[in-house]
Amino acid sequence: MNNFQFYSPTEFVFGKDTERQTGALVKKHGGSKVLLHYGGGSVIRSGLLDTVKASLTEQGISFTELGGVKPNPRDTLVYEGIDLVRREGIDFILAVGGGSVIDSSKAIAMGVPYAGDFWDFYCGKAAPAAALPVGTVLTIAAAGSEGSGDSVITKEDGWLKRGAGSDLIRPRFSVLDPALTCTLPAYQTACGATDIMAHVFERYFTNTTEVGITDRLCEAVLKTMIAETPRVIAQPDNYDARANIMWAGTVAHTNIVGVGRDQDWNSHGIEHELSALYDCAHGAGLAVIMPAWMEFVYRHGVMRFAQAAVRVWGCEMNFADPEVTAREGIARFRQFLHSIGMPINFAELGAKESDIPKLVESFGIGSGRTGGFLPLSAEDIAEIYRIAARAAL
Repeated sequence: MNNFQFYSPTEFVFGKDTERQTGALVKKHGGSKVLLHYGGGSVIRSGLLDTVKASLTEQGISFTELGGVKPNPRDTLVYEGIDLVRREGIDFILAVGGGSVIDSSKAIAMGVPYAGDFWDFYCGKAAPAAALPVGTVLTIAAAGSEGSGDSVITKEDGWLKRGAGSDLIRPRFSVLDPALTCTLPAYQTACGATDIMAHVFERYFTNTTEVGITDRLCEAVLKTMIAETPRVIAQPDNYDARANIMWAGTVAHTNIVGVGRDQDWNSHGIEHELSALYDCAHGAGLAVIMPAWMEFVYRHGVMRFAQAAVRVWGCEMNFADPEVTAREGIARFRQFLHSIGMPINFAELGAKESDIPKLVESFGIGSGRTGGFLPLSAEDIAEIYRIAARAAL
């Protein structure tokens, strides 16, 4: 196991009707004037936004609204938010929504005290030295942004999708009411579940040895998702299943399951080019890319893939030929994704194989390699896209 530091300062408030505590939590964490940031109409139609507003008003906290966050959140709204916060003297960003809203809120939080362009953080030109505090009221279990120090934003000029990370943008608190996810369509639920599983697999496939504790933690989260995702799709109002998934999503991306081990994250980077170009759901893109990545890299760590096949997917170990077991595990993952309504190839996602050169170019590694479980060249990435384009059950 590698040396590590683990820092997770977020206060998680979990359970039914916890959104009514939002105002008190903002006050507890030092907020007095709030930017209320959200997406489309669902938080309005459900009454959640009114509940949050009432909670803020009850605590004497003023707020300014900024809606309109889209999936794969855009830099243009971040710039608008930064200007609004500066103009209004706002001291706290409150995200009401899913990962896109939270990521946009984090970008605004970093951008307000920064003299330059907030995009500097996303293209690697700068690291944040300060950020406004962020709180969240989560409406979908997926990205894990409610507990992470990560944010992903899409720049409309060139449709570049890039990430930034800092402990400064870990939320001060996150309100997690599983009941808020019960009205999600099955497709969104499945996209979220896929993202959660991908967050775990990105950590699970590692070159670090002697990581038994985090192996078992990863496997527990994955097995929970395998059990609970079909249950909530069949029974959308099943609170207990929703609760297990919501907490799994948070656990998957606070990094508690990834400490002390090298991680990959190439699948996420490869997928980002798909969702930037086609504006598809991130989870749907991962459903296409991650099994393809596995097919490309599994020979680099046959026994680790075989271990996942046995422990996570219940395959029988073929001791004479572990590659058989490894491949069976990958096949079962793809079959599972198909069973919950996820796309498994380019055609089902709405992507085009002819766009692969454009996707690789936008990935931007040139003649270098991108590190991880198995460092990849541009041609390797192209081959993963080709596997994804032609995948079948």
